[in-house]
Amino acid sequence: MNNLPNKKVSVLIIEDEIHMRRMLYVCLERNGYDVKVAATGDEGINQAIHYMPDVILLDLGLPDMDGMEVLKRLREWSQIPIFVLSVRDREEEKVFALDLGANDYLTKPFGTGELLARLRVIRRYGKSGSPVDVFKSGDLEVDLSSRLVKVCGRAVKLTPTEYSILVVFVQHAGKLLTHSYVAQKVWGSADADRIGALRVYVGYLRGKIEKNHSRPELLVTEVGVGYRLVIQDNPSG
Repeated sequence: MNNLPNKKVSVLIIEDEIHMRRMLYVCLERNGYDVKVAATGDEGINQAIHYMPDVILLDLGLPDMDGMEVLKRLREWSQIPIFVLSVRDREEEKVFALDLGANDYLTKPFGTGELLARLRVIRRYGKSGSPVDVFKSGDLEVDLSSRLVKVCGRAVKLTPTEYSILVVFVQHAGKLLTHSYVAQKVWGSADADRIGALRVYVGYLRGKIEKNHSRPELLVTEVGVGYRLVIQDNPSG
């Protein structure tokens, strides 16, 4: 099976560690990507402005400024998908980066196969994160125009709140969303009560869309951070 992109997707790597930068460059170039590199935050911001890449891979430990500041400055003017790559594995760091606007967070060391899979998600659903009319993942089908949800071809009845939560995930399919982000989108508030309610409703939702709600494969949890709606190949495809 050929996993090369249909057309070259441009990736900007902002990474000061030369061996990691070289590994990422070689991996992405071999898989058909157009790759640019930057070794500092300032250089990375300038390259992003000049080249307008499709995706940015951002390390947090840069020599001239913290990667979080780079992320913040990029989000002031751009919605280019940003993947944070970092040795920082604390939940607080992940939540902060995602709330600042990162699309995903991979902790070093990570497998290149996982990184390539995340990049394929971006290609399938568009760099702006805008949803398609009909979303499909595995046995799940969500028709946003008719508000119809199907599992294995059969209609599933969701409550208004369950549907609102599902729509947030569909609109950001493949992206790790924090508890606070989803709660804010659904209820306009991210206080402790709303986040507690979100966990309850996610449980209800899993009971309706998962094959086994106790071992979810579609709506998965990253402990302490949030949830991700996984994009699976369709059974018939």
